[in-house]
Amino acid sequence: MKDSLKMQNNQDNINWFEEWFDSEYYHLLYKNRDDNEAEYFINNLINYLKPKKEAKMLDIACGKGRHAIFINKQGYTIDAFDLSENSIIEAKKNETDSLKFYINDIREPLKTNYYEFAFNIFTSFGYFTDEKDNQKSINSIVKCLKNDGILVIDFLNVNYILSNLKPREEKQVEQVTFNIRKEIVDGFIIKHIEFKDKERNYHFTEQVKLIRLADFKNYFKNAGLTILEILGDYSLNKFDEINSERLIIIAKK
Repeated sequence: MKDSLKMQNNQDNINWFEEWFDSEYYHLLYKNRDDNEAEYFINNLINYLKPKKEAKMLDIACGKGRHAIFINKQGYTIDAFDLSENSIIEAKKNETDSLKFYINDIREPLKTNYYEFAFNIFTSFGYFTDEKDNQKSINSIVKCLKNDGILVIDFLNVNYILSNLKPREEKQVEQVTFNIRKEIVDGFIIKHIEFKDKERNYHFTEQVKLIRLADFKNYFKNAGLTILEILGDYSLNKFDEINSERLIIIAKK
C-alpha cells in the first residue's frame, strides 16, 4: 500500500495524465472503445436536450474527438479540447468549418460566455489529487457557458464501480499484452497498467477520484449551476444510486 501511495504521488507530481494520455500505448489500449455506444448516447442526449441548430457546443477533455465528430455530423457547430497534444493532432484531421480542436487545460476556460452546451463525457473528470482543482474545473466550464447554458457531465457511479471492481485483468491488443491491476487508495480508483514491448518494460498509472453525487452537487452549487436531471445510463434512465452504471448530470447556468 505504501508503494502504491508513493507511486501515485510521483505520478501526480509529473502530471501522470499528461504522460499517459499522450502515450501511443494509451491509444492502443483503448483503440476498441465502442463507437456505437458513444453514438447511441449522443443521439439520446440530442433528442433529450433538443438544441437549436445554431447552438454552439463544447466537448471538454475530448481525447481524439469521437464524440465531437459525431455531434458535428448531426449538423452542430462544436469546439473541443484536450490536454493531450497527440490526441489533438489526431483529432485535427477531422476539422471542418464547424468543428475545431484545441489543446487546453480543463481548469482554464477555452472561450468565455460563448457556448449554449458543454459536454464532459466518458469519465473525463476527477484526475486531480488536489480537490481544489475539481472545483476550479467546474468553475472554468461555467465561465465558458452563456447564461442559461447547459452542462452535461457523464461520470462513473461510485457505488456500482465498488460493487463490481475486478482487481486484475489481462488484455491483448495487437502484439501487446496489458496486465491491469485496480485498487482503491485514499478515495481514488488506481489502475496500474504494466506491459512489455520491444524488449522494454512499461508501467503507467491511471487514477480517478471516486466522486459521488453529493460531491458534484457541492461543486455545482459553488459554481452557480442548477441541476435539472440526474440519469444513470446511456439510455437516459433515472439514476439509481446502487444499480446505475453511470452518473449523468444535466445542469443549467
